[in-house]
Amino acid sequence: MEAIKTKAYGAKASLIDSLSRLSRMDIERNSPKEDEVLIDILYCGVCHSDLHQVRNDWANTVYPCIPGHEIVGKVAQAGNAVTKFQVGDVVGVGCMIDSCGKCSSCQEGEENYCEGPVSWTATYNGYMKPNGNGFNTFGGYSTSIVVKESFVLRIPDALDAKRAAPILCAGVTTYSPLRHWNVKEGDKVGIVGIGGLGHMAVQLAKAMGAQVTAITRSEEKRGAAQALGAHEVLIEDDKAAMTAHELAFDMLLITIPDPFDVSAYVNLLKKNGSLVTVGLLGKYKSPLNNMDVAMHRRSVAGSIIGSIAETQEVLDFCAEHAIMPEVELIAMKDINNAFSRMMDDNVRFRFVIDMQTLKDEH
Repeated sequence: MEAIKTKAYGAKASLIDSLSRLSRMDIERNSPKEDEVLIDILYCGVCHSDLHQVRNDWANTVYPCIPGHEIVGKVAQAGNAVTKFQVGDVVGVGCMIDSCGKCSSCQEGEENYCEGPVSWTATYNGYMKPNGNGFNTFGGYSTSIVVKESFVLRIPDALDAKRAAPILCAGVTTYSPLRHWNVKEGDKVGIVGIGGLGHMAVQLAKAMGAQVTAITRSEEKRGAAQALGAHEVLIEDDKAAMTAHELAFDMLLITIPDPFDVSAYVNLLKKNGSLVTVGLLGKYKSPLNNMDVAMHRRSVAGSIIGSIAETQEVLDFCAEHAIMPEVELIAMKDINNAFSRMMDDNVRFRFVIDMQTLKDEH
């Protein structure tokens, strides 16, 4: 099988001490099998998970690490058994490129909750549960990728390919819990954290008919949250306003990617309300006070990405409702600066890499 030479950017070791070592690499992709497609990558979103992974914040990184799981590109080659796509189609790849296909979750079309021994196969960093055998996958900070057609998404014509990439992670990661917890017309929904995920959640919840409150630590984000469609903006440091919103929300969707005090938000929920955390793959900063949960029969839950079906659904939903991520287009060579800015919360709201800038490198 002929190898496909591919330019990429990645980390050879943990970036915990420095953000200067994400650098140019040359890798090889296998030619597509019968049920796979070769994708010429046009754009790739920059997710906070990329930063966590290259820094080995979750203590599971397989190096070298080539991040990127918000991929938009064109089909360059299709295997003989591929029926969904043809050369020239604009397609997307999200967080997964495979799963066991046999467990109850996979059989139910929820590959994102695969119960196989290593869970699903991540677009980069190998299995979702690395098993120590060194198996690795390389993501979208590269010029091409080969993916099984059943894990490839169709990008609707109505979506701008330059801006669509974050829907494949930030979009579906927030859409999935909004749908699962049945957000509907008239529900009061609070979106905590107005960053890459939160800015998508505000738009999606509003399109579902909810009354949306953006909850943020930054007064500077008030105008942006209102422009995204938030009916109200709540500043966390305003203790009187926070107290006034106790027992106010049917659902809180928390998009903060780092450890935080979850108990600070529980009392904002109505009786039978649900608090759902996305983006944080680790412990809360302090233990949950179950008295606050039990007194109003509240639920505290978590959610991780979304299924392939949900990802196609959110792409179509965004096309139907004219929802687009707010992005800043960058060159591949500027990725280390983008990581630094992301750590400083200095991006509105998602970086997207123009992969032509990598293709042009010598």
